[in-house]
Amino acid sequence: MERILQLDWQLLSAIEKLQNPLLDFILSRLTALGNGGILWIVTAVVLLFIPKTRRCGCALAVSLLLVFLLGNCLLKPLIARPRPFMLQEELLLLIPPPSDFSFPSGHTYSSIASAIVIGYYHPKWGIPATVLALLIAFSRLYLMVHFPTDILGGILLGAVCAATAIIMTQKK
Repeated sequence: MERILQLDWQLLSAIEKLQNPLLDFILSRLTALGNGGILWIVTAVVLLFIPKTRRCGCALAVSLLLVFLLGNCLLKPLIARPRPFMLQEELLLLIPPPSDFSFPSGHTYSSIASAIVIGYYHPKWGIPATVLALLIAFSRLYLMVHFPTDILGGILLGAVCAATAIIMTQKK
């Protein structure tokens, strides 16, 4: 476990060296798209209202519910991992400090779950959704509010919940 934490800090240190005013501006706004999963919730609602995309919207809604229940309600409080800026107070934050725990990354699991569901039902839309999901995940590292392993955990949880939602919403 200690070795993993060392790797986490080394990767964060390398990412911190990338910081510059342009990326600060772009990534602090990009990360806001993932706040509360709002971008993906709105996407699910819109897809639910269009008959041709209703099944995708349903799977997307189910995947978001699953990641919320498993991530926010179960794993975050159970693991209770502090965020990087809580452990190194000298880290300067460009966004308001999140108040919940770090593992797994909620921005990441909601974004990855959404990108996978969208890509499954609409492959052409899946490419930009995946790029956006990965940029949102990276923004969490860049902004020093998550460790790399939080992002990996979010990717895994998002993928599992997306696959489960797709299976759950298939026609019998």
